[in-house]
Amino acid sequence: MQSVSPEAMRLARRLRQLRLQHWPDVRLTQQKLARALNTEEPLAAATVSSWESTTSPKLPPRHRLLAYARFFATPRSVETAPRLLPLEALTPEEQVAYKKLEAELLGLRSLVAEDSDDEDIAFGRSWHFTDDGPITLICAELPENQTGPLGAPSNPNYTVLQKFADVDALVELHGHVRAENPEMSVHFMMPSEVDHDDLTGHIILIGGVVWNEITERVSRMAGLPIRQVRHPRLPSGEIFLADKADGKEREFWPQWTETEPRVLVEDVGLLARVPNPFNSSRTLTMCNGIHSRGVYGAVRSLTDTHLRDSNERYIATKFRDPGSFAILMSVQVIRNRTMTPDFSNGGAVLYRWPADPAAPQDDSGASS
Repeated sequence: MQSVSPEAMRLARRLRQLRLQHWPDVRLTQQKLARALNTEEPLAAATVSSWESTTSPKLPPRHRLLAYARFFATPRSVETAPRLLPLEALTPEEQVAYKKLEAELLGLRSLVAEDSDDEDIAFGRSWHFTDDGPITLICAELPENQTGPLGAPSNPNYTVLQKFADVDALVELHGHVRAENPEMSVHFMMPSEVDHDDLTGHIILIGGVVWNEITERVSRMAGLPIRQVRHPRLPSGEIFLADKADGKEREFWPQWTETEPRVLVEDVGLLARVPNPFNSSRTLTMCNGIHSRGVYGAVRSLTDTHLRDSNERYIATKFRDPGSFAILMSVQVIRNRTMTPDFSNGGAVLYRWPADPAAPQDDSGASS
């Protein structure tokens, strides 16, 4: 486990101090602060929490610290509902306070970045949560006609896992999330078992839209520019569609061997994280795929011992807010074995959102 530097702890404590003590008479929660700072770019309360963490703080991007300085430079930020004033709206006295905070916070950040190979690398891990949870994994359920005999409750050897569609992905991710959050409630269930309370913590959706109606519904609420649809040319799964810069949609398809019998050699997986639409202080994460291979590849991208650190680095450097992103990835299948995608390897990332307008889109791979 990577140790946390004193400089990183100093910055995390200072951000927490600003929120809790800068205006003693104001109760400024992480959720309220996130809402105030997301007027120009989406920001999740869970991300604010990760910046303040005293166990595994993440390094805030430079532009976020500038927003902090602007917000705490003037009490007008909290006169009514917390809000971020335009820089040009600050008075001369507030401009002085802004410059002072800017120098302090960026100075603290530079000390952290000096001790890092990349100044945007996160100190924490995507599956480690710094609040009190809970965490609910919702996995697709197999139709009755595809459930094995041990999936029947009347069978004396009844095994509930026989009813889940993506068991490999579920077992892999449940064990990893439990290990990352040993003091937190972590449980898994099928869509038919979900009630309202299960949707207000951290939600992790495993599997596609056909066998998991919650994934379809919540995906629409999340507002991602990616959706999954059935296509008559692919009866075994659902292809991905993603918005392009020109307003058109791009299709993403799996790849098969050219000779008979046709064998799947490349699937497409989706890893996405956004604020939970039912509770913005918690997260919604989707691990999805055209087939189960894509689902498993999306899960393994952040659990594989050999590749998770470099993939975490990719997320930290490519996305300004690691609490709001989506990646469509190529998942290679070699000799019936699902290979973990390496995001830094050209062609592994097929599409990402939000894309950096200054960098070309990773656009090679399994499209039609």
